[in-house]
Amino acid sequence: MKQAHYKLIACNVMWREICHYAARSGNRFDLQFLPWGLHSEPDKLRIETQRAIDAAPAGLFDAILLGYGLCSNGMAGICARHTPLVVFRGHDCITCFLGSKERYREYFDSHPGAYWYTPGWIENHPAPGRERYDITRRQYVEKYGEDNAEYLMEMEQDWMRKYNTAAYVDLGIGRTSEYEAYTRDCAEWLKWKYERLAGDSRLVEMFVAGDWKAEDFLVVPPGHRIEPSHDAAIFRSVPCRDE
Repeated sequence: MKQAHYKLIACNVMWREICHYAARSGNRFDLQFLPWGLHSEPDKLRIETQRAIDAAPAGLFDAILLGYGLCSNGMAGICARHTPLVVFRGHDCITCFLGSKERYREYFDSHPGAYWYTPGWIENHPAPGRERYDITRRQYVEKYGEDNAEYLMEMEQDWMRKYNTAAYVDLGIGRTSEYEAYTRDCAEWLKWKYERLAGDSRLVEMFVAGDWKAEDFLVVPPGHRIEPSHDAAIFRSVPCRDE
């Protein structure tokens, strides 16, 4: 079987899982991890991802793999130039950790107040909990003073009121007992429910193996771009606009 050579561009929250399963596959990879948080600035995510794609030399890779979901429409408009693109069908990276978009949807529909915790999310930003509260308050006090900090913290806490569950997804990679304990502590401090979900590596393993079933992955041929489909498929491929 021919060894494929892939360029893989992904969010830094997925580096542990991607490196783990890429190392176990028979393929070769050039890995590039972009900073966490770009999903909060979709236009910037789109620009940075396209820049990384365009920097890949023509003819060097069999495909360019994108370790992102729709991510606040950050993947919308991404173009394949001279190498096919592959993206998994999901709204965000949690789909990859759970193993399918169907499982993600089922949990999301039955737990609309869930906030997700994974090793990468815990490592890359202060997740909701006592640590985040203390860090954020200290920054506000230093920048705006004590009185203004109290007001800003009320605003900071306001968006968390729509959540009621700290959901930890465990793929068994890294210091899982520490991550799980951290999530449980966050839930206790926030007075949220704690839930542990067994992760499913199916999508990540298929992603790095080159097993891109149409129901799970979109393969974008050169000259085409990613477009949201606004249905269960998440994505579709359409011709790139002239630039």
